[in-house]
Amino acid sequence: MNAITKFDLSPRQIALVQQTVAKDCNAEEFNLFMEVARAKGLDPFLGQIIPMVFSKNNANKRKMTIIISRDGQRVIAQRCGDYRPASKPATYELDASLKSPLNPQGIVSATVYLWKQDPKSGEWYEVAGQSYWEEFAPIKDEWAENEKTGKNYKTGKQTLDDSGNWCRMPRLMIAKCAEMQALRAGWPEQFTGLYDEAEMDRAKIIDLTASEIVEHEREENRLKAVGASNSITITWGDNWALENVPVGEFFDRACEFIEKEPPAKVAKWRDANREPLKMFWSKHPGDALELKKRLEAAIARPAQKTASDAELRNHPLMAG
Repeated sequence: MNAITKFDLSPRQIALVQQTVAKDCNAEEFNLFMEVARAKGLDPFLGQIIPMVFSKNNANKRKMTIIISRDGQRVIAQRCGDYRPASKPATYELDASLKSPLNPQGIVSATVYLWKQDPKSGEWYEVAGQSYWEEFAPIKDEWAENEKTGKNYKTGKQTLDDSGNWCRMPRLMIAKCAEMQALRAGWPEQFTGLYDEAEMDRAKIIDLTASEIVEHEREENRLKAVGASNSITITWGDNWALENVPVGEFFDRACEFIEKEPPAKVAKWRDANREPLKMFWSKHPGDALELKKRLEAAIARPAQKTASDAELRNHPLMAG
């Protein structure tokens, strides 16, 4: 293994790092950042290592994550002695049906292959890293203010963050994430706990720390596994079994239900599904407001009167 570059900054240089590269860090975070930079032999002035502080104004959630730039990653990898960079371009899985403002090129995933040398045989083998667009692209929810309550709510619309390079160079950004995945897979001792900035762009948008975004992704995967990622879990009263209804179908299905069922059953359905209805409100407040009006009208309408036997006998159609 190659020797780590000598890390020897003067007091003046250390102060300059604190004032520039690490200006968002408090004292403890700055000390940790400098120790990691020293241990990895990376130069903050060259942008090889960067501190990223999440929730800067919230003491309970505040957390720093260490970012290693692409140059820094390759510096560390090259020192390992058993690393060779990719010998071919990243490969991409594309789906034209996914093309949209949220995914300009319809990218499903990117895969990068690096080379690692077997210490016993000396032979080189490929180490793959794969990243999926839906897991790393910085897609953010659109929020608006409710004029009546003054509270913010999700409009149901989403946008791809355009403050970085994801809109301009989507292939490059997802490939950077895949390369970091490969580095962690092949050289875990050197890269565990370190992140590429492209990996954290999504975290910046939704204000999650590195560990939180991993848990966030696990939760999304759990929802996808049960078909609930983009759906509302609802019961229709048939033995109170649960059904995952796609968000786009929920309004029509709910309206159909409340129009044909008696007021008492509609009221019972509403009470049993308060949380799903709140979730629908967060996703589509306009449709949710209309659904609320229809619910109230359905519950308020008089129940149909059942005709008595005498009324049936005296009905003109029943006359002998």
